[in-house]
Parts: sequence; C-alpha cells; structure tokens
Amino acid sequence: MSSAPTTPSIDEAGHAGARPHSHGPGSPVPVQTRSERFASSVHADFEAVTGRELEWRLTPVASIRDLIDDALDGSPFAAEVTEAPGVAVEWIDRTDDRIGSAGLAEERAAANAWSSFERALAVTLSAEERVVVTIDRTGVDHAPRAAHTVITARPNARGLVIIDNRGSARLSENVEIVAEAGSDLTVVSLQEWDDESVHLSSQFGRVERDARLTHVVVSLGGSIVRVNPSVHLAGAGADGQLHGLYFADAGQHLEQRVYVNHIAPHTISRVTYKGALNGAGARTVWVGDVLIGRDATGTDSYEQNRNLVLSDGTRADSIPNLEIETGDIAGAGHASATGRFDDEQLFYLRSRGIDEQEARRLVVLGFLIEVVQKIGDEALETRLIDAIERELEAVEVV
Repeated sequence: MSSAPTTPSIDEAGHAGARPHSHGPGSPVPVQTRSERFASSVHADFEAVTGRELEWRLTPVASIRDLIDDALDGSPFAAEVTEAPGVAVEWIDRTDDRIGSAGLAEERAAANAWSSFERALAVTLSAEERVVVTIDRTGVDHAPRAAHTVITARPNARGLVIIDNRGSARLSENVEIVAEAGSDLTVVSLQEWDDESVHLSSQFGRVERDARLTHVVVSLGGSIVRVNPSVHLAGAGADGQLHGLYFADAGQHLEQRVYVNHIAPHTISRVTYKGALNGAGARTVWVGDVLIGRDATGTDSYEQNRNLVLSDGTRADSIPNLEIETGDIAGAGHASATGRFDDEQLFYLRSRGIDEQEARRLVVLGFLIEVVQKIGDEALETRLIDAIERELEAVEVV
C-alpha cells in the first residue's frame, strides 16, 4: 500500500495510528520505492535507532538520543502569531481532522514528537489577497520538547508564513502544510537558534489541484539542526518549489532530507538547496529524493544541491535520488556539486580592483543570495542578507 498521506485513524487514547503497510519495521521485504517507506504517528511502531539505518547513518545519533527515545514535554511550545486579515489562529486537539492530513512520521524521532504533543498550533489562511504571517517562536530552555503545527491555505488563498525560530531550545517537531486547490502558499522555516540548540523538524506538505507551495528552509544557527521536508503533489497541476540555504560554522551539523512525491499528472517541482561550510568540524548533509509516480504523466521536475567549501576540515554529504515510474514526462533531472571558489569569478573581481578577501566574500554572498530571493518578501530577504553578512564577518575565508 502506498504511503501517500491520508488522514490516519485515531485510537481510543486520541493518538493517530499507523496505516496498514506491508513493509513495516522488521519486514523481510526491502523497501524499493521512496513512497513505500513505513509511516506511523506512534513511537513504539518504529524499531530502536542504531545509527546504521539509511535515514540515520549521517546523523550524530548519540547527541540526539533523548529526542529520539526519551519522554518529551508536549505542552504547547510558546509562539506569537501576527494578526492578519483572513487568518485564523487556534490551538487544536490531537483528535482534530487536520492532524495527519499532510503526512505521517517516517522515523522514530518524528514519531516520538507526534506521540508526545498535547495540542497543535493551527494557522489557517483564507484571504485571496496575499498576507504575511510570522510564527515567532523563542526557545527559553534546554528541556527536551515536542511540538506540532498545522498550516492550511484554503482554496485560492494567498500568503507567506514565516516560522521564526530563535533562542535556546531542544526541540523535536512535526509541521503539516496543506495548500488546497488554487492556493499559493509560501512557508519559510528559519533556524537562527543559539549555538547550543538542537532542532529536529519533519515538515509535510500536501499540494492540491492547481495550487503552488513554495517551501524555504534557512538554517544558520544551532548545534544540530535537521529539517526534513516532504511534499506530495497530489492534485493535477500542483507546483512544489523547495529551496534551502544553510551556513555551517565550526562544529555545526546542519542536515536536510528533502522528498518530492509527484502523484498527479502535470505537476511541477524545483528543488534548489545551497550551503556554505567554514571551520573545523563544520558538517552538512543533504539528501534529495524525487519520485515521479506511475500516474504523474507530464511531470516537470529538477533538483540540485550546491555546496561551497570555505576552509579545510569541513564535510558536505550530498545525495540526490530520482525515481521515475512512467515514461510520459516533460522532463526530470538532478545535480550535485561541492567545491571551492570559482577561480574565474575571483579573477574577474580582483581585476577590477577588489582585494582578495572582499572578492571571496562577494562570491559567497552571490552564491547564497539566489535562495534568499525566492522568498518574495523584501523585509525578510534584507534580514537574511544581513545574517549572511554577519556569518561572513565572523570567519576568515581562506
């Protein structure tokens, strides 16, 4: 049975249960297709994590073991949401039909968060005039916590939702995003945590007929940050634009695992993630999975990941994967590259009187700003450019 997201069943305790599946944990049948990965909202349904599993082998599991297995504080995670016309904000119970409407946890840490949260923050956009909403979340301690957020764009709604993460936290969460028919929704997940923070976030998107979802991940702060977006293009003509920007300093681990599932015909996806690494022990992980299903005729898809290495002692893992189950597509491709500066760009800038250090700074800024410009909000774009500038001032590019 396919693991395309459906509303899960609810047990007597009010917990969403696992969907029937033939390839669950312990099954002798290997998972051949990304959509067949086991999914459940129940922590106990997943086997213990050893760190050798495909989805964990590039992650510092020992440093996040409490978020994977220990009890989590599931009380509502403090958040302030800006008011805007046509935007409803509420805390909803676990039994609400919106819970599980975009997807289910596919690994043990996400299931632990799902099993632990008490109430979910629901933000619903209904206005056809574009609105900007900020979910301002400031962590205040290091107690292991769980959170759940549901963002819904009603038919033909337009809006930008910014999940602004700052402060100190040790957080595991699930974020569900539903773009209903004809809507145009942008969701930005911004991680500017303090240096000691740990953040695991599974983010599920479902895009209906002729709707467009732009999903942007920006990870700059935190000790370990792992954000896994999964977007299901479920309606004909659905459009998924997934972009990411990350800058890893010494000792930071920034990880993104992206999945785009083309279910319906004539769907479009573009995945562009760019990162920079500077300092001993800086580590980034990007895994990109794109599945073009048997019914997704006319699909147009492309994914790419680019990493710019600024110093010795860093490591960037980049793994693109593409599965195609139909021969009737408009196009599909993927690319990955990791390297140092383009000598021609540096030569061009230096030939015009710019010193080498400044030339390198401009190259890094120009490399990353492409993703910033995908957001479509001048104030936020300016803020992120300033943040990147600060990152560059704090390190010596060699």
